[in-house]
Amino acid sequence: MQILVTGGLGYIGSHTTVELLQKGFDVVIVDDLSNSKLNVFDKVKEITGKKPYLEIIDLKDKIKVEKLFRDFNFDGIIHFAAHKSVNESVNFPEKYFKNNIGALENLLENIDEEMYFIFSSSCTVYGQADRMPITETFPIKKSESPYGETKQICEGILKNFCEANPLFNNITLRYFNPIGAHKSGMIGELPLGKPENLVPFLTQTAIGKREQLVVFGDDYNTSDGTCVRDYIHIEDLAGVHVSCLEYLIQKKNKANYEFYNVGTGKGLSVLELINLFEKVNNVKINYRIGERRKGDVVIAFADVSKILKNVGWECKFSVEDALKSSWIWEKNLKNE
Repeated sequence: MQILVTGGLGYIGSHTTVELLQKGFDVVIVDDLSNSKLNVFDKVKEITGKKPYLEIIDLKDKIKVEKLFRDFNFDGIIHFAAHKSVNESVNFPEKYFKNNIGALENLLENIDEEMYFIFSSSCTVYGQADRMPITETFPIKKSESPYGETKQICEGILKNFCEANPLFNNITLRYFNPIGAHKSGMIGELPLGKPENLVPFLTQTAIGKREQLVVFGDDYNTSDGTCVRDYIHIEDLAGVHVSCLEYLIQKKNKANYEFYNVGTGKGLSVLELINLFEKVNNVKINYRIGERRKGDVVIAFADVSKILKNVGWECKFSVEDALKSSWIWEKNLKNE
């Protein structure tokens, strides 16, 4: 089966492409290289011994998207391509609305009714939940950021599309916080410029690329005053996309629009994660406490019982595994 992976050279996309190729799927990667590097393509080939197709396309370009669908015959789509920084979205909301929503709309306009579609959403759609852990039954509250709002809008678009097209089958995955790198040490999180996420900033500080890590606030209502998140290993996150695709192909879904939380079910504070990184990798991190960052929720961790029950998926890797692999990846980058 031929699967389109949009944003397939990015962090989550590249790891998922590896999983798909190793499971025997034919993969077409689309990426505009706005937050990725071309050499990731070569590393994916080296890890798998297989060569996916690659199209350098901006999905906001309707004409190029139309040509893409004429040139290939996709059985399924895993849609990652989106801007993803909560902080950046606060400063440049229009950029996020044009890209994240526009790309999805252009894809849907070219899709035949019968299609397997996995959508990359986010726990940010819940806003600041009233209690923990977060279940899929929680209401969708006003988002804390434009990024989160784009994910809410995209989910709504897909739900409506499914209602109008009964042969279109979608699973929307609401991720918590992916961290870590591939076991090969060849691909991992590769932010262009200053990292927006905690772990790459942490590893870059540990190796000396950054002078100091800033923890955004220590006066939240948590055990140590810092924000709490659910950190999931990137290889677990990549694997869930393949599991959900196979679930749809095998027609195990009860509805053509389903949505699931994807996380570990456990919350760690920022300081707990820093301390754990130091412990498992035997390094010290130079960090200081800074001001709160606009758009951050205080606590978010998942109830993942629904995806275990329906799809049969659960995490295989620990946070310690993820932090060890992140450090190996960072050290490998230094030697390139």
